[in-house]
Amino acid sequence: MSADGLTHFDAAGAARMVDVGAKAETDRTAVASAVVRMLPETRQRIQDGTASKKGDVLAVARLAGIMAAKKTGDLIPLCHPLPLTSVAVDFSFPDDPALIRVEARVRVFARTGVEMEALTAVSVAALTVYDMCKAVDRGMILERVQLEEKAGGQSGPFRRPAD
Repeated sequence: MSADGLTHFDAAGAARMVDVGAKAETDRTAVASAVVRMLPETRQRIQDGTASKKGDVLAVARLAGIMAAKKTGDLIPLCHPLPLTSVAVDFSFPDDPALIRVEARVRVFARTGVEMEALTAVSVAALTVYDMCKAVDRGMILERVQLEEKAGGQSGPFRRPAD
């Protein structure tokens, strides 16, 4: 670890992958979320299954998020590739008719956490919703990509306070 506490830099300031070889393997989980803001008509079409000629928007976005979580080590520089034990991507419909909430729960038994995998999963799932619906709503906004909670590992648990 460098003097400023950032672990992806060596003493000379060069980027490096952190050596986690001495850490114990533990059960680790992370939950992340994102919000896709769209026209209420777009959300209704997603719920009705009429938003895209490409197929079921949420089914494809779920699969894309799961696949992305599995590839996080290839996408994020210096991120360790992890043998994920489970990935779940789910969608909910808040009271606001212009929103869809995306949530990913990722689990691993390893030496490092899965926060990046959960964040990658929700990001790619939200991007997939955009991609599949852009023909009907180019004004969609992806927002609030954030870690909701994590458990396991040396840094201890984290839970985002309720808004």
